[in-house]
Amino acid sequence: MAQEVPDYAQHHRLMRHTSLRQLQIFESVARNLSFTKAAEELHLTQPTVSAQIKGLSEAVEMPLYEQIGRSIYLTDVGREVALSCRAILNTFANLEMTLDDFRGKTRGRLRVAVVTTAKYFAPLALGEFCKDYPEIDIELSVANRENLYKRIENNLDDLYIVGQVPTTHLDLEIYPFAPNPLVPIAHREHPLVGKSRISLKRLAKEPFIMREPGSGIRSAIEGRFSQQKLSLNERLVLDSNEALKHAVAGGLGVSVVSQHALNLESEDGPLAILDVEGFPIEKEWNLVYPRGKSMSIISEAFFDFLRQKGTSYLRLKP
Repeated sequence: MAQEVPDYAQHHRLMRHTSLRQLQIFESVARNLSFTKAAEELHLTQPTVSAQIKGLSEAVEMPLYEQIGRSIYLTDVGREVALSCRAILNTFANLEMTLDDFRGKTRGRLRVAVVTTAKYFAPLALGEFCKDYPEIDIELSVANRENLYKRIENNLDDLYIVGQVPTTHLDLEIYPFAPNPLVPIAHREHPLVGKSRISLKRLAKEPFIMREPGSGIRSAIEGRFSQQKLSLNERLVLDSNEALKHAVAGGLGVSVVSQHALNLESEDGPLAILDVEGFPIEKEWNLVYPRGKSMSIISEAFFDFLRQKGTSYLRLKP
């Protein structure tokens, strides 16, 4: 019986006309949207980068990018090629880690991306994890929800930590691993501080400092108040937890934050948690990655580490 010939052996035009180095160079150009940055990152000259990208474009037989002025924009074909380049390079990186594991060495790179609020505990967990894997390299990216979703769609990282599960066309694996309570805060000298069972109706009268539209925390706040048909007295919109906390500390209004965002605040600092009916809003931290993604030995180890011990690094104030 004749042996079935795999597809990659029958359709091998690209395999004959492209190299792994070309794929690596184009992935860097696509990620940085810059020939100069790609050259710096890979320690190559810019003419070398340009020549390799030209060769890849000729092999694909379609343009991979457009240059308008000094800016580079990927074409639809370029975006698809970049995703495939990333998948191929990740497979080789995972193979290298697997071979190191056979040799009794655990080395490689762990790339983790988190939403901004998770920056208060993710470095602590990574630091503890690295005690067991001292030879690995770590990349930690902190992004707002919109940019983090783009990172997921572009397959830039091994694992993602999010509060609200992203809405995307991708099929995702989602694993809750720790609580993420949302609490109302005010300046410590605010008249509501120290009062018990403050009603939502009373809180709604206060000027609110809110996160930007699309924020998971904003959606949770609006949902909680709309349940009682209450409107928020929105005074200011900010796009980071630190800016929001500073605005509350400045007496500009009240707000709602993840309780983890208060981990580094001193007990006698300017911010206080309010006792409000319907709070805290109980949310969860989730580990997310695209379904079908090839996980490396290191990313699987960190995944297991967070699911087993993640809550140990999420210190909450009483």
